[in-house]
Amino acid sequence: MSAFSPVTRVTGRAVALPGDDIDTDRVIPARFLKAITFDDLGEQLFYDERFDESGAPKGHPLDEPARAGATVLVSGVNFGCGSSREHAPRAIAKAGFEAVVAGSFSEIFFGNATGLGLPCVSLAPADLDALTAAVLADPTLVVTVDLESLRVEAGGRSYAASMPETARTALLGGTYDPLAELLEGLSETKAVAARLGHEAGA
Repeated sequence: MSAFSPVTRVTGRAVALPGDDIDTDRVIPARFLKAITFDDLGEQLFYDERFDESGAPKGHPLDEPARAGATVLVSGVNFGCGSSREHAPRAIAKAGFEAVVAGSFSEIFFGNATGLGLPCVSLAPADLDALTAAVLADPTLVVTVDLESLRVEAGGRSYAASMPETARTALLGGTYDPLAELLEGLSETKAVAARLGHEAGA
Protein backbone atom coordinates (compact mmCIF):
# COMPACT_ATOMS: atom_id res chain seq x y z
CA MET A 1 0.00 0.00 0.00
CA SER A 2 1.40 3.42 -0.98
CA ALA A 3 2.20 5.95 1.73
CA PHE A 4 1.00 8.81 -0.46
CA SER A 5 -0.91 9.36 -3.68
CA PRO A 6 1.12 8.62 -6.81
CA VAL A 7 2.48 11.58 -8.74
CA THR A 8 2.02 10.87 -12.44
CA ARG A 9 1.67 14.26 -14.11
CA VAL A 10 1.49 17.95 -13.30
CA THR A 11 -0.32 20.39 -15.57
CA GLY A 12 -0.54 24.14 -15.14
CA ARG A 13 0.81 27.54 -16.03
CA ALA A 14 4.48 28.23 -15.37
CA VAL A 15 6.98 30.74 -14.07
CA ALA A 16 10.43 30.85 -15.66
CA LEU A 17 13.43 31.95 -13.61
CA PRO A 18 16.33 31.72 -16.08
CA GLY A 19 19.85 31.36 -14.79
CA ASP A 20 22.26 28.68 -13.67
CA ASP A 21 23.46 27.81 -10.16
CA ILE A 22 20.44 29.25 -8.35
CA ASP A 23 21.31 28.21 -4.82
CA THR A 24 19.14 27.41 -1.83
CA ASP A 25 20.00 30.68 -0.08
CA ARG A 26 18.38 32.52 -2.97
CA VAL A 27 15.41 30.16 -2.91
CA ILE A 28 14.84 30.72 0.81
CA PRO A 29 17.15 33.14 2.70
CA ALA A 30 18.82 31.74 5.81
CA ARG A 31 17.01 34.01 8.26
CA PHE A 32 13.75 32.22 7.49
CA LEU A 33 15.12 28.84 8.55
CA LYS A 34 14.30 29.56 12.19
CA ALA A 35 10.61 28.95 11.62
CA ILE A 36 9.12 26.19 13.76
CA THR A 37 6.88 24.97 10.94
CA PHE A 38 7.12 25.16 7.15
CA ASP A 39 3.69 26.80 6.80
CA ASP A 40 4.78 30.33 5.83
CA LEU A 41 7.73 29.42 3.63
CA GLY A 42 5.77 29.92 0.43
CA GLU A 43 5.49 33.64 1.11
CA GLN A 44 9.24 33.82 1.68
CA LEU A 45 10.25 32.07 -1.54
CA PHE A 46 12.98 34.11 -3.29
CA TYR A 47 12.19 36.86 -0.77
CA ASP A 48 15.35 38.93 -1.21
CA GLU A 49 14.92 38.93 -4.97
CA ARG A 50 11.24 39.85 -4.74
CA PHE A 51 11.33 42.59 -2.11
CA ASP A 52 13.64 45.43 -1.09
CA GLU A 53 14.75 46.20 2.47
CA SER A 54 11.51 48.04 3.19
CA GLY A 55 9.43 45.10 1.97
CA ALA A 56 8.37 46.84 -1.25
CA PRO A 57 8.02 44.56 -4.31
CA LYS A 58 10.79 44.71 -6.90
CA GLY A 59 8.69 43.32 -9.73
CA HIS A 60 9.83 39.69 -9.63
CA PRO A 61 8.27 37.17 -12.06
CA LEU A 62 6.74 35.30 -9.13
CA ASP A 63 4.68 38.38 -8.31
CA GLU A 64 3.33 39.07 -11.79
CA PRO A 65 -0.48 38.91 -11.56
CA ALA A 66 -0.63 36.92 -14.77
CA ARG A 67 1.57 34.24 -13.18
CA ALA A 68 -0.58 33.82 -10.06
CA GLY A 69 -1.49 30.20 -9.44
CA ALA A 70 1.32 28.79 -11.58
CA THR A 71 2.26 25.23 -10.68
CA VAL A 72 5.39 24.60 -12.76
CA LEU A 73 8.73 26.32 -12.08
CA VAL A 74 11.28 26.46 -14.92
CA SER A 75 14.94 27.31 -14.32
CA GLY A 76 18.50 26.58 -15.38
CA VAL A 77 21.43 24.27 -14.69
CA ASN A 78 22.39 23.09 -11.20
CA PHE A 79 19.21 24.37 -9.61
CA GLY A 80 19.13 24.10 -5.81
CA CYS A 81 22.88 24.05 -5.27
CA GLY A 82 24.51 25.38 -2.10
CA SER A 83 23.43 24.29 1.36
CA SER A 84 21.37 21.17 1.93
CA ARG A 85 18.43 22.97 3.56
CA GLU A 86 15.15 21.09 3.17
CA HIS A 87 13.40 24.46 3.44
CA ALA A 88 14.17 25.20 -0.24
CA PRO A 89 11.92 22.56 -1.83
CA ARG A 90 9.45 23.09 1.02
CA ALA A 91 9.17 26.78 0.11
CA ILE A 92 8.64 25.94 -3.55
CA ALA A 93 5.89 23.47 -2.70
CA LYS A 94 4.25 25.81 -0.17
CA ALA A 95 4.16 28.52 -2.87
CA GLY A 96 1.95 26.21 -4.93
CA PHE A 97 4.46 24.71 -7.34
CA GLU A 98 3.96 21.04 -8.08
CA ALA A 99 6.91 20.41 -10.42
CA VAL A 100 10.28 21.92 -11.33
CA VAL A 101 11.84 21.73 -14.79
CA ALA A 102 15.52 22.65 -15.12
CA GLY A 103 18.73 21.79 -16.89
CA SER A 104 19.95 19.81 -13.86
CA PHE A 105 19.59 19.77 -10.08
CA SER A 106 21.79 19.63 -7.03
CA GLU A 107 21.71 16.05 -5.78
CA ILE A 108 20.64 16.96 -2.24
CA PHE A 109 17.95 19.37 -3.43
CA PHE A 110 16.65 16.72 -5.80
CA GLY A 111 16.44 14.14 -3.02
CA ASN A 112 14.69 16.53 -0.65
CA ALA A 113 12.21 17.52 -3.35
CA THR A 114 11.46 13.91 -4.26
CA GLY A 115 10.75 13.15 -0.61
CA LEU A 116 8.04 15.81 -0.70
CA GLY A 117 6.46 14.45 -3.86
CA LEU A 118 7.78 17.43 -5.86
CA PRO A 119 9.01 16.03 -9.19
CA CYS A 120 12.14 17.58 -10.70
CA VAL A 121 12.83 16.77 -14.33
CA SER A 122 15.73 17.82 -16.54
CA LEU A 123 15.70 18.92 -20.17
CA ALA A 124 18.49 19.10 -22.75
CA PRO A 125 19.90 22.64 -23.20
CA ALA A 126 18.14 23.44 -26.50
CA ASP A 127 14.82 22.12 -25.24
CA LEU A 128 15.13 24.03 -21.97
CA ASP A 129 15.90 27.23 -23.88
CA ALA A 130 12.84 26.72 -26.07
CA LEU A 131 10.56 26.01 -23.12
CA THR A 132 11.91 28.97 -21.14
CA ALA A 133 11.37 31.33 -24.07
CA ALA A 134 7.82 30.06 -24.55
CA VAL A 135 6.97 30.50 -20.86
CA LEU A 136 8.46 33.99 -20.74
CA ALA A 137 6.50 35.00 -23.82
CA ASP A 138 3.11 33.69 -22.74
CA PRO A 139 1.85 33.75 -19.12
CA THR A 140 -1.16 31.65 -20.16
CA LEU A 141 0.96 28.83 -21.59
CA VAL A 142 0.02 25.47 -20.08
CA VAL A 143 2.92 23.15 -19.30
CA THR A 144 2.53 19.44 -18.57
CA VAL A 145 5.17 17.37 -16.83
CA ASP A 146 4.34 13.72 -17.52
CA LEU A 147 6.32 11.27 -15.42
CA GLU A 148 4.86 8.20 -17.09
CA SER A 149 6.14 9.17 -20.53
CA LEU A 150 8.97 11.35 -19.20
CA ARG A 151 7.95 14.22 -21.43
CA VAL A 152 7.33 17.92 -20.90
CA GLU A 153 4.64 19.33 -23.16
CA ALA A 154 3.85 22.97 -23.86
CA GLY A 155 2.47 25.00 -26.74
CA GLY A 156 2.10 22.03 -29.03
CA ARG A 157 5.69 20.88 -28.49
CA SER A 158 6.91 17.86 -26.59
CA TYR A 159 10.34 17.60 -24.97
CA ALA A 160 12.12 14.48 -23.74
CA ALA A 161 12.79 14.79 -20.01
CA SER A 162 15.02 12.82 -17.67
CA MET A 163 15.20 11.96 -13.98
CA PRO A 164 16.73 9.09 -12.00
CA GLU A 165 14.58 5.99 -12.38
CA THR A 166 14.52 5.35 -8.64
CA ALA A 167 12.88 8.73 -8.04
CA ARG A 168 10.48 8.28 -10.93
CA THR A 169 9.41 4.88 -9.64
CA ALA A 170 8.90 6.23 -6.12
CA LEU A 171 6.77 9.13 -7.36
CA LEU A 172 4.68 6.99 -9.67
CA GLY A 173 4.14 4.44 -6.91
CA GLY A 174 3.46 6.95 -4.16
CA THR A 175 6.37 5.63 -2.09
CA TYR A 176 8.53 8.75 -2.12
CA ASP A 177 8.52 9.43 1.65
CA PRO A 178 10.77 6.87 3.39
CA LEU A 179 9.72 7.97 6.88
CA ALA A 180 6.06 7.53 6.01
CA GLU A 181 6.85 4.06 4.68
CA LEU A 182 8.56 3.13 7.94
CA LEU A 183 5.61 4.41 9.97
CA GLU A 184 3.21 2.58 7.70
CA GLY A 185 4.96 -0.66 8.58
CA LEU A 186 5.26 0.13 12.30
CA SER A 187 2.95 -2.63 13.48
CA GLU A 188 4.83 -5.23 11.46
CA THR A 189 8.15 -3.90 12.76
CA LYS A 190 6.96 -4.14 16.35
CA ALA A 191 5.73 -7.67 15.76
CA VAL A 192 9.11 -8.75 14.38
CA ALA A 193 10.92 -7.01 17.27
CA ALA A 194 8.70 -8.77 19.80
CA ARG A 195 9.26 -12.14 18.15
CA LEU A 196 13.01 -11.66 18.04
CA GLY A 197 13.02 -10.57 21.66
CA HIS A 198 11.03 -13.61 22.65
CA GLU A 199 13.35 -15.91 20.72
CA ALA A 200 16.41 -14.28 22.30
CA GLY A 201 15.00 -14.82 25.77
CA ALA A 202 13.90 -18.38 25.14
